[in-house]
Amino acid sequence: MINRLKTLYELQILDDQLDDLEELRGDLPHTVEDLEMKIKSLKEETEEKELKRKESLEKREDNEEGIEKLRANQKKFKTQLYQVRNNKEYDALTKEIDNSEELINKLEAENNALADTSKGLAIDIESVAPQLEELKAELKIKEAELKEISKANEKEEAKLKEKRKKIVDETKKPDYAAYMRIRKAKKGKAVVTIRRAACSGCHNIVPSQRQLEIRRNNKLFFCEYCGRILVSAEVAGLTD
Repeated sequence: MINRLKTLYELQILDDQLDDLEELRGDLPHTVEDLEMKIKSLKEETEEKELKRKESLEKREDNEEGIEKLRANQKKFKTQLYQVRNNKEYDALTKEIDNSEELINKLEAENNALADTSKGLAIDIESVAPQLEELKAELKIKEAELKEISKANEKEEAKLKEKRKKIVDETKKPDYAAYMRIRKAKKGKAVVTIRRAACSGCHNIVPSQRQLEIRRNNKLFFCEYCGRILVSAEVAGLTD
């Protein structure tokens, strides 16, 4: 059993070292990720507005073609007015001319609205460009900083991770499951020793009888207050 306890304690020591290396990176990984998300969002927003501009332009071109056809028809109808033989034909042509004019006005009004929309989209796209470039520049700087820190500790981190993997392979699955559950709940610290008769994790006093039981190193003991795994000085390689 003592070997199981030593394995868990050694795992904790390794994770403490890996946590220290992670702490050196600070908020850089999150900052880089956040910047990447912002850039992606702005790019998608810009692409969407560019698509709307394109659709607006295509619609305006279609409307212009429609207006040209309607004006051509109007011209034809007006010419036919001089050739009518009765009031019925005259009224029919006049109605066609009026309908054409109404459609022309409608399409022109729509084109004016589309032009305003297109202009607004162009302004929005143009205003986003400097912001996007600024974010890209900031991302480049943060990525370089993160790369520099990671590179400086790359070998040490790889060595620790390799050692950790071997220890995990040696750890019994129930022990590892308990360790990881507590580690997650207690901000990384799952295995602790007793110092001055108290749990070194939460600093609450461990009863004398429980301390004696822990020193036997024959089972896993958990702090009654914080739930961390308690190990003896012998397991931790310390002196009482």
